[in-house]
Amino acid sequence: MINGSCCCGAIKFELINPPSMMGTCHCSRCRKVGASTLVFVKKDDFRWIQGQEFVARYEPEAPYKHSRTFCKQCGTSLGEAGSQQDSFPISANCLDADPLVRNTFHVFVASKPAWYEICDSAKQFQEYPTSG
Repeated sequence: MINGSCCCGAIKFELINPPSMMGTCHCSRCRKVGASTLVFVKKDDFRWIQGQEFVARYEPEAPYKHSRTFCKQCGTSLGEAGSQQDSFPISANCLDADPLVRNTFHVFVASKPAWYEICDSAKQFQEYPTSG
């Protein structure tokens, strides 16, 4: 079991299994909402413990499609916590223990600020990953 929470403690959740992967997005939107390193969890592994009433959702305008959740009280970024998708990202920063996965990719590296250096060997994509 891996617990997670917001900064003020109003929101608490748990993961009954470790996340499937971790990745870092360097786009300006993820950086600005404070959720650039994300862990991906299965919907069935995510459980609210308390504070769902403190969760606010930011819905972006087109062409952006990823909503973000955060604590109404303290502003902690939660990624897409509580999504109804089969799998969704949550901010690695709101986990209270080791998620047991490590960063495996970086996306939108072309948008990375000059002051940030990538210091791991995770795969890098200039924008969204492409298959092929």
